[in-house]
Amino acid sequence: MAHTARAKTVFDIEIAGLQAVRGQLDAAFDRAVDLIVQTLRQRGKIVVTGVGKSGNIGHKIAATLTSTGSTAVVLDSVDALHGDLGMVADGDLALALSYSGESEELLNLLPHLKRLSVKIVAITGAAKSTLARYSDAVLNIRVPREACPFNMAPTASTTAMLAMGDALAMAVLEARGLKRQDFARHHPSGAIGRALLLRVGEIMRAGERNPTAPETLTVRDALLVMTRARSGSVSIVNRRGKLVGVFTDGDFRRHMSRGNELLDKQLRDVMTANPICIREEALAAEALNVFKERNIDDLIVVNKKKEPVGLVDLQDLPKLKLM
Repeated sequence: MAHTARAKTVFDIEIAGLQAVRGQLDAAFDRAVDLIVQTLRQRGKIVVTGVGKSGNIGHKIAATLTSTGSTAVVLDSVDALHGDLGMVADGDLALALSYSGESEELLNLLPHLKRLSVKIVAITGAAKSTLARYSDAVLNIRVPREACPFNMAPTASTTAMLAMGDALAMAVLEARGLKRQDFARHHPSGAIGRALLLRVGEIMRAGERNPTAPETLTVRDALLVMTRARSGSVSIVNRRGKLVGVFTDGDFRRHMSRGNELLDKQLRDVMTANPICIREEALAAEALNVFKERNIDDLIVVNKKKEPVGLVDLQDLPKLKLM
């Protein structure tokens, strides 16, 4: 229990740190976003640099920026002065990370960045530091204290630095008008890419695997339709072929508890009317959201005429590597 108490204290301190940094946001953040957007518009890139733990956080910030369409690279502050400065070009922007704002290796780099006409955005906890004075925009991430019991190990401060990087990346994403399809192009592999690129029509069960039945069919015959399709539900249509309801194996179990006459009833008497459905041209990501928000196992797919043309089974998603 003592360990759990310590963990909760760390969370409390880091949450308080994030709240403090949130309260410190000002016009400098808008200035930083504008500088980054302008740099990217002119085909420049974001050069993320820092020392120690700040450097580690820098790797994640650069990865987030790149994955959301903002070209970013990581520059080691020490290696920069031994040849790696060659990756920096006129018109780039440096995102410099240092909580103290006085890291010697980083400060040694700043004059060389200025010589290259590189704009500098600082993420620091010292708004009057040397780094801040060199910078075109200063994002203040000063936290009340570290989560370390000695108030020394970077903990709350690095969390704040990471959150500020995320805030920058998301604000830049929005400012540049990045669309869902653009995001997908940067994630062609893995579950994210598949969910964003695939359409529901490409993942649904169709044909014989899409059980449908008229509303006048008996439950007994509907069970045979479901069995042949190896499905846990059947889409129910009216005489014009429009979706009007759904009947599931769960519905069958619930109704059976009320009497044995269920098998001879027509589906319209026991179905769930106006079931949840999705259009076939919708993105697979939208189907995933429906499954997350609604407690269902099957999602009916309809065309523009509201005719059931397919079925997305929750059990299929892991096989398609969408979960």
